[in-house]
This record gives sequence, structure tokens and C-alpha cells, in this order.
Amino acid sequence: MIFTPDELTAITLSLRIAVLAVVCALPFAVAIAYVLARWKFRGKILLDALVHLPLLMPPVLTGYALLVLLGRQGAIGYWLDHWFGFTFAFRWTGAVVAAAVMAFPLFVRSIRLSIEAIPREIDEMAASLGARPWAKFWQVILPLSIPGVAAGMTLAFAKALGEFGATITFVSNIPGETQTISLAVHTLTQVPNGEDGIARLAVVSLLLSVGALVVSEWMVRRSAYKRQSE
Repeated sequence: MIFTPDELTAITLSLRIAVLAVVCALPFAVAIAYVLARWKFRGKILLDALVHLPLLMPPVLTGYALLVLLGRQGAIGYWLDHWFGFTFAFRWTGAVVAAAVMAFPLFVRSIRLSIEAIPREIDEMAASLGARPWAKFWQVILPLSIPGVAAGMTLAFAKALGEFGATITFVSNIPGETQTISLAVHTLTQVPNGEDGIARLAVVSLLLSVGALVVSEWMVRRSAYKRQSE
């Protein structure tokens, strides 16, 4: 299977964006999932709705919201560019942001369901043994929720890898800069004899998604083995 230089660039860029999106979203997803699963407070329903908003809105609208907020003249993007020199719009870094935002609800939901499946009696037992809330989270809750974390990482990676609407709206379709596999496929549908390129990219996308699933399963099995051996 021989790839063109543009296809190779799209593949490597997609991998970079998807991996960074998962890594950047992971700590926030774990924190929000824990808050939604274990805390009781006013506005919890509102927070839950805000987390899932990218799934409820059309992806193009999400991309437009990111452009309004993080564009060079946006409410946040102007100050990031002016004070720190950070630019997200029409850059590959913006594609990471778009992919992370779109994958975030799936990430949070998987981890939240895993945490909610942990009996609260375990929390009470850890507290009765003198475990502080932070230690209880790191030593008890997080290890037991690894299956949900692994599932969330897989879903987030797959979603980030295939993200289209928010990405093309926020960062456009710039070859070598923001053109991911999905955007490359979109481009190939508009040129003559693009079927071969589409087929190659489809195979790569499928292999990457299956690979992410295998890694996720390995993480779950390894965590289960560790728990049995302790």
C-alpha cells in the first residue's frame, strides 16, 4: 500500500492531533466525571448539560463557537495571542482543541459510569481507615475506574481521529497544517480518481481505531491482573 506525501502527512497529523486531544482532555475528564459521579451540589444538572453540549449541538456550530472564543479576535483568543502568542484558529493546535472538545462528553460519560459502578461503601471504608479525600481518589477510586478510563480513551481517540465538522469550521482544511484523515477524504471526494486515496485512508483509519481498541482492552486486563495479584 503506497501513500502519497499528502496522505502520509494527513495520517501523521491525525495521529498527533488524536493523541494530544486524549492526553489534554484526560485530567479534566477524570475530574469532571468524579464530580458528577460523587458530589452533590446545586447546578449539577447544568454542569452535566454543559459537558454534553458538544454532542447536542451540530459540530459546525461547535466549531463556530470555538472560532468566536479562540479566534485571533475572539473573546479569549485575542488575549492569548496578545499576551502569550498562542494562536489556535487555522492552526493544528486548534484542531487538537476542536477534537478534544468534541470527544470530551464521551470521555466523561465513560469514566462517570465506571465511577458510579463503584459501591459507595468502598468510599466509606477508605474514609473510616483514615484516608483523606485526595488519597481515597488516587488509591481507591481511580484504580477501580480504570476500565471506564480505558473505554473513554478509546472513544475519545476514535472521535478525535474522525472529527470533521468542528475542525473544518475552526481551523479550515489546510494541507500540511490542519488537514486530517477526515478532511483529506473530503478533499478526495471532490477530485477525479480520488477513490484509491479514499480507500487507503479508510483502511488506515480502521486499523488505527482497532489498534486503540486493542490497547484499551490490554489496559483493562492489566489493571484486573494487578488487582488480583495484590
